[in-house]
Amino acid sequence: MAPRDPLLRTLKVCLLNLQSDGQTLTDSSPHLASCCELIELLLRKGLQQPVLSLAHRDYWQCFEQLPRQDACGRLCALSLAVEQTRVCRKLLSAQGRGRYLLRLALSRKTLQQFITHLLHTPRVLEWYSPTVAILRNEEFVEPFLSLLLVLSHMDFKLDMENCSFLDESWLLPVCEIYEVVPCREVGMVLRYLSGRVFVLDLTPGSQAQVDKFICPGDIIDEINGTSLRNSNNGQAGVVLSRLKGRPLSIRVLRWRARDGGVYRPLIKLLRALRTENPTLQLGPASSQHPEGAEQKTPPSQCLKEGRIVYIVQLLGKADIGMFGGKEVLQHAVPQVLQRNLTSQEVLLDMKETHLTCTDRSSKTELLKHHYPEISCVGRYDRADYTVLAFCVADSPETPQTSSFCCTVLRAANTKECQEIVCRIAAGFKHTEWFV
Repeated sequence: MAPRDPLLRTLKVCLLNLQSDGQTLTDSSPHLASCCELIELLLRKGLQQPVLSLAHRDYWQCFEQLPRQDACGRLCALSLAVEQTRVCRKLLSAQGRGRYLLRLALSRKTLQQFITHLLHTPRVLEWYSPTVAILRNEEFVEPFLSLLLVLSHMDFKLDMENCSFLDESWLLPVCEIYEVVPCREVGMVLRYLSGRVFVLDLTPGSQAQVDKFICPGDIIDEINGTSLRNSNNGQAGVVLSRLKGRPLSIRVLRWRARDGGVYRPLIKLLRALRTENPTLQLGPASSQHPEGAEQKTPPSQCLKEGRIVYIVQLLGKADIGMFGGKEVLQHAVPQVLQRNLTSQEVLLDMKETHLTCTDRSSKTELLKHHYPEISCVGRYDRADYTVLAFCVADSPETPQTSSFCCTVLRAANTKECQEIVCRIAAGFKHTEWFV
């Protein structure tokens, strides 16, 4: 009876589970991390350490030493992947680079090719023990390559930019992009801890607080493609000052994991951060929820691409002539209310540069206005504090001849009405347009 290796048996079971995760495998696939960890264990099994060197040898060094050209003198796929891994600034250790290379190979369906390349390079293969290593055992190599062939037929769609924690863990944090229009100040209080840039707090009334996208405890991973991994104090401020007046694309690593709990590799760092600032509150309105309780979005709101979208009633519109100042709101709103038109339930989505109103049932876009087109916004403060309105110029490029239209909405409650007014006001306050 042929011998069996427990790691290979476990990997086979893991591949079956991975196939059950779906046709396209992403970072959220529940069995991805365990599959990668098993491959890593197989590549490390029997890897011998150099006798006269203090440096620890890992499988990354094995791939790094493989020939870079094929028989025709062309750069091979492995060489290109190794070079991409080597220049990634977010990776600080051999372990992180090896893990990045494995993820890259899975995405490109070339992992079996990489291992075959290693098996045909005797000077590197000799680093492995002939009595212990899977790669030096003829009875184990063939089933190992067969399992890798199965992997090569799976479709992986992995976020290769989300790699800052590969040095520590195969489990990756939730990674999202925060787009910020040009503004005077984003409004984040930052702290540097263990080479990472944490958001400690948000400045009241700032763009970051208005957008409600980023939370204390999150990590700023990069800004406009500039990595902040292993940053020194003040480095994020230097990057932001260099980009002043330009749109920002901020890659954010969430402190909260996909399962709703704290992302495990961050637990110690968050404790240290809270020691420095005991008032640190993780997540929005965390003090209003008991520990362990699920935080639910109010029924008058929903989430869309990480933004809060309000469910409001569109009451109607009114043409108000050539003047669009805030004074006309108290006259325009009653015109709409007196018509007693059938209200329409819509989704009010306030994005970075514009707002949209979409019919909730048909998903038809009813309104779309960029913030510079809005001349004023406010609440109707005579009878119903849940009613708000904003005025929009029909032709903002020719304000001298433009007429204005007033759109009237009803929010679910007074608090949300005030929030919507503030967010619209902040939109055209923080948006700056340059010629």
